[in-house]
Amino acid sequence: MQDGSECHVKLSFYQDSERRRVVSGELSAPVTLECQRCMTDMHTTLESRFDLGLVINDEQAQRLPKALEPFLFEDFSADLWAMVEDELLLVLPPFPLHERDECPAKEDLEALEPSKAASEPEVKKREDNPFSVLAGLKTTKH
Repeated sequence: MQDGSECHVKLSFYQDSERRRVVSGELSAPVTLECQRCMTDMHTTLESRFDLGLVINDEQAQRLPKALEPFLFEDFSADLWAMVEDELLLVLPPFPLHERDECPAKEDLEALEPSKAASEPEVKKREDNPFSVLAGLKTTKH
């Protein structure tokens, strides 16, 4: 995260209809990442919405519906900072890139790409049939 920036988090704690403990949350955090194309800083905002089922063991985690991700808490206390940090890590892009038109390396990329005309092979029209040679081998005797 950027120095002095804030991560905005909203968490709701409740029990669902089957009495499972659930945390629904939203987060938004401005971050500076290194563009993997031009290797310069890029500013973006990480955003996530999540639903977690609070569980105390693996057995409870396996019984959760697919809509809920398990979050293990021990001694009936949950580390909320760890929860938020985990969600931030999950939304980090694996290869952060500027938008192509906004990337400082745009001209370098265009110079490396072959021009469209050069990349398309020249199509020759063939007047003769390549199998016409075989016509002379054909015999009409039965």
